Amino acid sequence: MTITETTALTPGAWAIEPEHSEVGFTVRHLGLSKVRGRFNAFVGSVQVDELLEASVIEAEIDLASVDTNNDQRDDHLRSTDFFDTDAQPKMTFVSTGIVDNGDSGTIAGNLTVNGITRAVELETEFFGVGVDPYGITRAGFSASTAISRKDFGIDFNVPLGGDKVLVGDRVTVELDVQLVPAS
Repeated sequence: MTITETTALTPGAWAIEPEHSEVGFTVRHLGLSKVRGRFNAFVGSVQVDELLEASVIEAEIDLASVDTNNDQRDDHLRSTDFFDTDAQPKMTFVSTGIVDNGDSGTIAGNLTVNGITRAVELETEFFGVGVDPYGITRAGFSASTAISRKDFGIDFNVPLGGDKVLVGDRVTVELDVQLVPAS
């Protein structure tokens, strides 16, 4: 099996392929280690313009699909202390600008969590475009950003003495995405 390499992301409608993509995050626990998690249900689209900088990216993440490999913690994250998934079931992202530097760049956009929208910038790395052995064109990239959960009204915590708290405020969001032409 081989993959045929191409270099350009062609204009048109693309969709995030969830089976080959991941939306993950890390946050400090007790100030001592990082807890990693992911969201298992998400959709997204990219409308690639002739001028890449004018392209539009939209994504929607099902917050109830949070998975930290600990059912009790996941249930707590779904509660009103954190995501309040009954009232605010989705996290959304809509791009507002793209800076293309070849294999890297920045995607600016509006992230909405818990009904609160904030501007964020994602540092990106573009891995290229290729046609897989089944004739499907694919594009791949990764992106990351760090946000303050307090900026989104998520301020639950337990003080542990001194400057230690149960859960850190800074959350690193990491995306690994494969795109396919939208059908």
